[in-house]
Amino acid sequence: MIHAAFLDRDGTLVEDPGFLRDPDDVRLLPGAVDAVRRLNRERIRAIVVTNQSGLARGFIEPGEYEAVTRRLEELLRRGGAMLDAVYHCPHYPPLSGPCDCRKPGTLLYRTAGAHFGLDLARCAWIGDRLTDLLPAHAFGGRGVLVRTGKGMEMEVEAEAAGAGFPAVDDLPAALAYLLGTTG
Repeated sequence: MIHAAFLDRDGTLVEDPGFLRDPDDVRLLPGAVDAVRRLNRERIRAIVVTNQSGLARGFIEPGEYEAVTRRLEELLRRGGAMLDAVYHCPHYPPLSGPCDCRKPGTLLYRTAGAHFGLDLARCAWIGDRLTDLLPAHAFGGRGVLVRTGKGMEMEVEAEAAGAGFPAVDDLPAALAYLLGTTG
């Protein structure tokens, strides 16, 4: 049984226009609501972990980030789905220096694990970049690349495959793979 699914935001749950700052621009990817609703139904924590370097770079204001997060949660709620938590890294190492929270760093996952009492070895990581998946190796969990967002690029899929991660079309397919079902 998977205890939690750590989901990337941009390119996995929502379209990635780059530095998403306007809540009116939040567009859920096809199947995102159904996938999160399935996690809820299966009693698997749905936790978003996202790098938001636009905050450190000054491209996004904290209030804009929060408004986008509220919009994401509102769109999911309208479809009968909910996130258990959203964590973000606001840093950009060339400006703010290194940190432990920027993916593939593990601080935000350890924080979520402590908050929810998770066995991180029994969690899944789903995203459209290798950095979204690498924490699975650190904790002994499972990771799946989605071919949405950056995951559509052949070199990203090749990097993920080289690191031992399978690739599937989208978030619903990732859950079907992880849960061993198609329903």
